Amino acid sequence: MVQRRIGIWLLGAKGGVATTAILGLTALRKGLTGDTGLVSQLPRFADLDLAEWDAFVVGGHEIRDVSLADEAMNLAEISHAIDRRLVEQCRPELDEIDKSIRPGTLHNVGQTIASFAGKDCKDRQETPRAAILRMQADWKEFLAANDLERMIVVNVASTEPTVDESALPATWAEMEPLLDDAERCPLAASSLYAIAAFEMGMPYINFTPSLGSKPAALCELALANNTCHYGHDGKTGETLLKSALAPMFAQRNLDVMSWVGHNIFGNMDGKVLNDPLNKKTKVVSKDRLLGQILGYDPQTHISIEYIESLGDWKTAWDHIHFRGFLGTPMIMQFTWQGCDSLLAAPLVLDLIRFTELAVRRGETGLMTFLASFFKSPLGITENDFVRQFQMLEAWADEAAKP
Repeated sequence: MVQRRIGIWLLGAKGGVATTAILGLTALRKGLTGDTGLVSQLPRFADLDLAEWDAFVVGGHEIRDVSLADEAMNLAEISHAIDRRLVEQCRPELDEIDKSIRPGTLHNVGQTIASFAGKDCKDRQETPRAAILRMQADWKEFLAANDLERMIVVNVASTEPTVDESALPATWAEMEPLLDDAERCPLAASSLYAIAAFEMGMPYINFTPSLGSKPAALCELALANNTCHYGHDGKTGETLLKSALAPMFAQRNLDVMSWVGHNIFGNMDGKVLNDPLNKKTKVVSKDRLLGQILGYDPQTHISIEYIESLGDWKTAWDHIHFRGFLGTPMIMQFTWQGCDSLLAAPLVLDLIRFTELAVRRGETGLMTFLASFFKSPLGITENDFVRQFQMLEAWADEAAKP
């Protein structure tokens, strides 16, 4: 069989999730780690013709002046999330990938994200259209230099401030002229990257709560260029548990009166979410699924707090107040503790493999079969994790047919 060469282009390429995904991919290639945490490695998907780890070539856009190896070492020495010996074993590959990472765009990312940017990004003055053309030039160079069959763009950058979706043009014909005016264009960087990808017929995955490819005008553009996309906001921790536990309450006919979630963590994402404008985007994404699963809206409260000393480790404490038979109130509490980047990175690799196969199958538009990976899956209202996973299984059954 001819070996495929497939590009992975990561937005926020030196953030915690991207760095961990790149380190993990390198470790998998070198046989330095197992496949725990990788959904695509489950026996259930063994019959799929998924790309092997050696097929992927990594590049990306980043706004900060940092190195991949240093960021990986921070995960080892500051967050104590990975073994520093693994970083040293993969350092040559990390340094090589560093050469393929280019400056990103700061368009409408908000003051907090912009404050972390390096000089090259801060000093750059360009319209949204100019930024898109620059990104596309980077991608064309990357594709040609590495003789790639195709490329998948994945957004793992920090959460942008909320965009007023009601004010967005409904069609691509109305949206496109705004790209020539930085003042009038309401879209943020995540959506500009999506436009750049769609115009080149490339798939786009939005693993963040940012707007990305959600607007109807961008969905129209994707279909017009025969490509696919999905998002948004990867489901890795507290919300994953909610999507599994809430159906239990519904199916036992227990009345959830309130559900409170308190989240603390200390990585770069935490710094960004310390800004109320960025935090709002995240909270909305985390809070929408309970009403959809239960069929009614209990009182909810979600807090997200930045605690610097925690590094990449996050803790979620949830308090569920529910009513049982004869009106008796009861309580369930749980604490979820996990390493943010280590929970997210394998899912990013899974999404890339499933998306690459979908592209080969000629699929276009929203890839709703990937709903189980996201807090706010586009195009569907199903948030029961088991039912979402069954959608992935049903797609895999079709994809495995000769």
